[in-house]
Parts: sequence; structure tokens; C-alpha cells
Amino acid sequence: MNHLDQLEAQSIFIFREAFHAFSKPAMPWSMGKDSNVLIWLAKKAFCGKIPFPVLHIDTTYEFPEMLAFRDWAVREYGLDLIVKINEDARLGRGAYQTSIGYETHDPVTVTHELKTVALQQVIARYQWDALITGIRRDEDATRAKERYFSPRNADFEWDYRDQPPEFWNQFTTAVGAGEHIRVQPLLDWTETDIWHYIKREDIPIPRMYFAREVGGKKLRYRSLGCWPITKPVESAAADIDAIIEELRHTKTSERAGRAQDHHERNAMQKLRAKGFM
Repeated sequence: MNHLDQLEAQSIFIFREAFHAFSKPAMPWSMGKDSNVLIWLAKKAFCGKIPFPVLHIDTTYEFPEMLAFRDWAVREYGLDLIVKINEDARLGRGAYQTSIGYETHDPVTVTHELKTVALQQVIARYQWDALITGIRRDEDATRAKERYFSPRNADFEWDYRDQPPEFWNQFTTAVGAGEHIRVQPLLDWTETDIWHYIKREDIPIPRMYFAREVGGKKLRYRSLGCWPITKPVESAAADIDAIIEELRHTKTSERAGRAQDHHERNAMQKLRAKGFM
């Protein structure tokens, strides 16, 4: 069994443990490379049919190419897709005195209101007790503190200073009223592992990850988020082999183009402590 086989087997095991342990799981899906690997692994874990809903938190600032890919993938994979928008925040109604958006607010505020609060709203509606996410330890220093089964309290807060031990594959599965567990099947994967697996399995992904010429420069996206705050990096990598080779030498962080991560000191840790993915 090679390295990718080991990662795949572990992820499938975590998927099946979560499905056994929780009565109402769901899986957030951003349409990015990691979450498309997650879709692929879920299909392998459950004989080609994902037995729980897939959730897209739509901020209304999605790249058109990502929405087109979403529509294709829903048809191709037969996904039970739930799309959630925090409409009160976007329209400035209810508890909001003004519309929340990148035109008027900083990226941390927008991320919290349009992603985290939207997630809180949709979990409250469907009463999910587990979210199966595509985060990886190597993606961000804060995410490196996660566990495979990571508790969130009724206020969606994550106590990163008090993580449960996970010896001998004994995972935290007990949830109280309003609480849920974040399940992380890709936690041990690296960015390079993801690309090797996409190549091996021929997993469809958005073409924005591959270099194209824009204004005389060759650019590609390493991480995809809302279009006003997601910037491409200069790169000539137009296929997976070139991307893997580029990752061997680059010193640019994977999320360097994501503005919310760098808006203030420890921005990602603060967002995640409040419930962000």
C-alpha cells in the first residue's frame, strides 16, 4: 500500500466512522480542489452514492466558473445539494441595519456574517450533529490544531486550547443540545497529496487552478474563495504535473491570495474560534 492508498483508506475509515456515529451529518462543499477530493472519497466510502446532504454556503460573491462547476457536479454525481445564503445580511434586514458586503465592510466581518452566521442558520434549521469538512493541517497554522473529530459548542465556538485526545482511533462523538462535531477526513493530507490524488483518480476540478494568460501575465489560483478578496498567483503551471513541480519550490503560502486571512493578526484563528471552516 503506497502513501496515497494509506491516506485514502484512512479518509474512508473516518467517513464511515462518522456516518455510524452521527444521526444527521452533512458535508460542506466549496467546489474547490479539497472539497472535490472529499466528494470523491465520500462516493468511494459509500459505494458511489453520498448518503447525506452536501452544503454550499453561497456568499453571493462566487466566481461564475465555480457556480457553473457546481451545477455540473450536482448533475454528474447526483448530489443532494442545499444552498444557503444569509439573505438578511445581504439585504440589510432583520437584525442587520445595513447590507453586509465587501463594498462596505472588511473581509473578516463579511466572512463571519456571510459564511459563519449562514452556517449557524442552516445547522439550526436542519439540526445536523456533524459536519464533514475538507480542511487540512498543512493549509493553515490554526487548522493544524484540529482533531479528526473536533467538537463545537452550542455557540459554534471552538476551544483550540482544549482539544480531545484521539488514541487508538477513539473519537469524540458525544454532542449535547445545539452542539456538533467537525469531522476532518483530509486532516493528514498535504496540498501536494491532494494534487497527486486528483491526478491518479482523474478527479474533475475547476479550471481556475491552472495557469492562463491575463493582461500579459500567466496566472492561476491556488485557493478559491469570494472573488473580491481572492487573488491569483503568477504561475505558468498549466497542468497537474507542473503544479506539483511548482509546489516543490514555491515559498508562497497556499492561502496567500485570501484577503480575510491577512486582514488582521490571527484573523483565521479568530474566525475559526467563532465557527468558520
